[in-house]
Amino acid sequence: MGSALSNSHTTYFTVLDPFIKKPDPIGKWQLEFLPTNSTTLAPPPKWRRTMLRAKNFPFSLRSLHSLFLTSSSFASSSQCKRTSLNPPSLHHPPEPPKKVPHTVSAHGRSWDDPYHWMRNTDDQDLLHYLKRENDYAEAYMADTCGLRRRLIAEMKGRMPATVATPPEPWGTWEYFQYIPEGKEYPVLCRKPRVQTGLVKTALNYIYALGKEQILLDWNQVAEKYGYVHIGSCRISPDHKFLAYTLDSSGSEFFSLHIKCLQTNRIVYSSSTDKGVVSLAWTGDSRFLGYTICDQTQRPYQVFFHKVGSGEEDFVIFTEHDRKLHLRKVYIIDSANLRTGKSRVRKRVTGVQYFLEHHDGYFYILTNYPTESVELAHNDGYYLARCIAEGSTLNKWEVLLVPEEGTILQDMDMFHDHLVIFLHKEGLPLFCSIDMPIDPNIQGPKKVEEFDPWFFPVPTTLCNVTPGSNHDFMSPVYRAVVSSPVMPDLTVDYDMKKREISILQQDNVKGITENSNPTSTHLKKLDSKNLKTWKDLSEKFHCERRLVTSHDGVSVPLTILFSGSKDINNGAAGILHGYGAYGEVLDKSWCADRLSLLDRGWVMAFADVRGGGGDPSWHQAGTKTNKMNSIYDFAECAKYLVREGFVHQNRLGAIGVSAGGLLVGATINLHPHLFSAAILKVPFLDISNTMLDPSLPLTILDYDEFGDPKVKTEFEAIRSVSPYDNLSPGSCYPPVLVTASFHDSRVGVWEAAKWVAKARDITCTSCSSSIILKTNMTSGHFGQGGRYLQCEDTALEYAFLIKALGE
Repeated sequence: MGSALSNSHTTYFTVLDPFIKKPDPIGKWQLEFLPTNSTTLAPPPKWRRTMLRAKNFPFSLRSLHSLFLTSSSFASSSQCKRTSLNPPSLHHPPEPPKKVPHTVSAHGRSWDDPYHWMRNTDDQDLLHYLKRENDYAEAYMADTCGLRRRLIAEMKGRMPATVATPPEPWGTWEYFQYIPEGKEYPVLCRKPRVQTGLVKTALNYIYALGKEQILLDWNQVAEKYGYVHIGSCRISPDHKFLAYTLDSSGSEFFSLHIKCLQTNRIVYSSSTDKGVVSLAWTGDSRFLGYTICDQTQRPYQVFFHKVGSGEEDFVIFTEHDRKLHLRKVYIIDSANLRTGKSRVRKRVTGVQYFLEHHDGYFYILTNYPTESVELAHNDGYYLARCIAEGSTLNKWEVLLVPEEGTILQDMDMFHDHLVIFLHKEGLPLFCSIDMPIDPNIQGPKKVEEFDPWFFPVPTTLCNVTPGSNHDFMSPVYRAVVSSPVMPDLTVDYDMKKREISILQQDNVKGITENSNPTSTHLKKLDSKNLKTWKDLSEKFHCERRLVTSHDGVSVPLTILFSGSKDINNGAAGILHGYGAYGEVLDKSWCADRLSLLDRGWVMAFADVRGGGGDPSWHQAGTKTNKMNSIYDFAECAKYLVREGFVHQNRLGAIGVSAGGLLVGATINLHPHLFSAAILKVPFLDISNTMLDPSLPLTILDYDEFGDPKVKTEFEAIRSVSPYDNLSPGSCYPPVLVTASFHDSRVGVWEAAKWVAKARDITCTSCSSSIILKTNMTSGHFGQGGRYLQCEDTALEYAFLIKALGE
């Protein structure tokens, strides 16, 4: 966030919970910047164990029987109940890892953890063990090589040769991204904006007759380092510099680089161990603010760099308490960065606020408790404002309070409009209201009293992802609209005219050719206009059901399946789940799913408690309430079988990162509920991890999973831990576990320990179908890349087809 009048001399930054989009291109946190003299240095609210899309210049066009016996007395193939459904592997599992005695104690309890030694990633025994597991995974999956080749061909065959985002106007430039033919990663470019008269002549002369300028080529970085993860890109307000952060190892300790766009040379690079988190330019483009994190990835300091000066960067704020990350809001005088800061309000546990500057006021999105606002129906946010002067920062006037059942989630300020992000009855809504707001207005008021324009979308199942929207003066709001049955649409919402323009839709070869609408203006949304939105609803069905959980709470379940296939109780299906950090499960378009949908599979998405939308929904799946998430997920799985969507022996589950905890815990609770599972970079050893505050993210995760120093919260952590609750002698389904050696969010040992213990204490026959595949060169988000991801997805789908049948 960040906006202000162009004549303002105030720069403000919000130092909040570190990253709003950890998870989830994928899992890269976001810092908003708008081209004015006011800047927000606002790391988003949660730095988490998850994976999500990036928002920086978004690129959305978005099995002989095993005779091997472990030393465990529990494992007995003669008792196996699964072999008729899932034949054991024809290959012997690899030699088990060593056991080293290690006792862990907490709250008067002690237990053995013989695989604790795996935490030392420098131990050669760990490297040898991971290699043995990788070799076994390859042998186990050898009979699927042909299937994987077909799947990869299908996925690549749907891709156009090149893809590009529509140009986004900003100042005298148009910025865009494209992926060159045959390349893995995007290229960030710009070209002069169409001008007239003397301005056009001058620009054509200066910029070689409108030829595009390459600002950053991810492919070149990948070729240099072998790995690329660009965390953040920020163009300076004068368009002369590009600041970006780079992780070249997968560790997620980002270095900062500043490139002069006039000379195409790097003018500043920080050390790789600095751990730069978020970026923001001052309005005059002379200074770049950034936050850095410590070795536990806790953002704790704010620095400023004076571009081109050679001067040492200076710190303006440090959070010394290791239990806290940056969570204070200051207003900074851009003419006096070192000492000219004023705190907005005193820090209060559980309270957040986000500021936008407009016409002499700060508009504040907050959940700060106040007598004038009653939010008994939830603990959500409201909109307030105050005069943008130091002496009045504490005097807030409440403007807007959402009605019951509606959550106010976010806002984005423009010169003439305020965009508000809402969540109503579990579904997203976006609207704009005209600015400025009357200074004499008497609040609080409801959204409808501001004459809002609700952005049209083709279906309530849509996901709306904001674009970059750099231009503060623009009346146009760009977004990507997507649904499980609709390829991504890039849409411009003209807030002044209250019209929409569909700029382009992702091309899926063989599916959407010759169907892209071009600049179709819709003044109102009706059944006729809906035809303008190209979707695949005639080919694929998407339904939203409400599933009753153990305590009577209704859990949203989205079900996707092919309309041309008979799913009548015999279909194979996959249930996706996450349920953490208040994140809404991503259900946007994914062309790769067609490879399963066209084979008659069902894809389902369970929005369990702990996930997003309503803050109370999130809190109902955290700490001592975490079992709600597991119960919700189990009930959604049972529903799919009970209602005939999926055969009871052909249901699988997928969990990514913190979602791996969800799936792993559910399997422990119901070992026969799923017939296959995929755990990707999974958070499985939560009990031991939360007991070690020296590990990255652990302290920051106390708010989500609980503080193990508190006995009740420790017991809750222990009760859901997939690693600690593996059921001795039980028959577990085939499981593909993936890990990354350089993962700083979820240590590679979490997956390795879980697989080792599962092979040791569960049914020998069944556990031979548990495989571990570790990427030895990447981090939490894998290698990425347009074509490389096809190989990973093909492996996952082939594993599922092998376990559940095609």
